Parts: sequence; structure tokens; C-alpha cells
Amino acid sequence: MFFNRSFLTMLYNCSLTPCVYVLAPLISFVLLSGCGTLIASQTSQFADSLSNAMLDSDDPATVSEAMPTFLVLLDGMLRDDNSVPLLLAAAKLNSAYASVFLNEGERQQKLAKKGFSYASKAACQHNKLFCSLKTTSYEHFQRSSQRFVQADVPVIYTLASSWLTVIQTNSGDWQAVAELPKVKLLLESVITLDESYDYGGAHLYLGGIATLLPPNLGGKPDIGKQHFERTIALSEGRHLLAKVEFARRYARLVFDQSLHHRLLTEVLEADIHESGLTLMNAIAQQQAKQLLAEEVDYF
Repeated sequence: MFFNRSFLTMLYNCSLTPCVYVLAPLISFVLLSGCGTLIASQTSQFADSLSNAMLDSDDPATVSEAMPTFLVLLDGMLRDDNSVPLLLAAAKLNSAYASVFLNEGERQQKLAKKGFSYASKAACQHNKLFCSLKTTSYEHFQRSSQRFVQADVPVIYTLASSWLTVIQTNSGDWQAVAELPKVKLLLESVITLDESYDYGGAHLYLGGIATLLPPNLGGKPDIGKQHFERTIALSEGRHLLAKVEFARRYARLVFDQSLHHRLLTEVLEADIHESGLTLMNAIAQQQAKQLLAEEVDYF
């Protein structure tokens, strides 16, 4: 979904699972000894390779158990390498762990905040234009967005998704929720510059935002529907979470049981294996089963 691959295979010629426990202390030792010029220059690729292995896993339970180790490893790497790619990798993994594998509580909020902190540092380092986006007025924020270019998309997208995770984990904090328009503007910028990025992920997030509320309270389900459909189209139906969210956020909101049932059935019948999406597709199937089990009572 987010990452490049191949460093472990190319440099170490071994599979990830048996090697990671050896490589983690090895990298720490080499960096501390002052003899790790080659490996230090490759830490971002190493982090990407770890991320890729998780994203391509079809076993969410194993990934959930292993992820805290990877997060600590990334924190250690960042002591020696504050490069934008490594900061982005750390932002994505901390935010993903907080939003996907933790349900609530102080720990979830802490990891979400850390993910956003890493994303903010990466964005500021990438372009000084991004340094004050969180604290500036919306009007200034909007003017700044007109200067974004396609090369900014990976940074903008990571900043927006990690920011959204902070808002999600602090939904009772109106100050956090008030920042949602800025996140929406970032995601809209991604769509303008490269809507196919991350299998159309910006559309998926905007679909969720548009369907947060029913129409009588300001929600815009029709716009949400368009975003969900666009993610499905851009991913050629391979982004199964888009179908789950389409069913959960839109079909339930407008009480369309037929659409709800069709989307979730398609998810359960699909092959989950897709480069960069396998893990999320496996989780999507778990959620689809649960939503279908609740269908009779909901509708």
C-alpha cells in the first residue's frame, strides 16, 4: 500500500521471519560501533521491507503480535537516521497499529500521536511549507495547499492519514475534531495531484468523512458513495476494505440492505492476496463476516 520492497532479499538473501530477530541486534551493534555506514544508509529501505512483509501477510494475528517489536526497532533507528523515508515509515506503522489493532484507551492515543509527530517531522523536513500547517489558520492552510505538487503526495497522504488517526482516537475532543477540515483539504489535494495513489486511498478516507453523520445532521452520503465507488474502481475491486467501508458507512446509513449484502458477500468470496493490500484484505474479510452476522438485526 505505502511501501517499497526488496532490501532484505537483496542484501541479506534470507526470509524475513527467521532473520528479523538476528538483524535487529546486528544493526544496533553496527550503528553503535561506528562501522555501519552501509547499513545506516539503508535503514529506510530496511524499514520499508519490514512494512512490506506485514502488509503482504495474510495472518493479522501474527502481525498484531509482532508489530510492537517493529515499532521499538523503528524508534531505535530514528536515533541515528531522521531521514524523511524513515520518518514516514514510522508514522505509517504507528498510526496503522493504533487504528487497526488497538480499540481504545491511552495507549492507542499515545501511538496515534507519535505517528502524527513522525509524519509532521517528515513533512517539515520535506518542505518548510508544511512546518506550520497544523497551527496556521484554515485560510492560510488553503492558500498553502495551492502550492502542493505531485512530488509532495506521499508526504501529504501520510500526514493526512496519521492526522485522521489522531482525530479518530480523540473523537471526544472537539478541538481535535475541529481539525478535520484541514485533513479533508490534504486528502482533496492528493486526489487532485494523484488520485490513484495507494489504490485510491484518499477517496476511501474522504468517503468515511462524508458519511460520519446522517444527512439531517450534515452528512453527505451521496458524496461518500462516490468516493467509495472511486476507490473500488481505482483498485479494480482489489481494495476489499473499500467495500466493507462502503457497506458499513453508506449502505447502513441509508438502510440499503441489498447493497450491504452484495458488497460484503463479494468481500468474502474474493482472493485476499494482493501486493500491499493482503493484510488489510484479510482484516476486511474478518469485518465482513461480523457485519453480515449482524445484518438481520440491523435491517
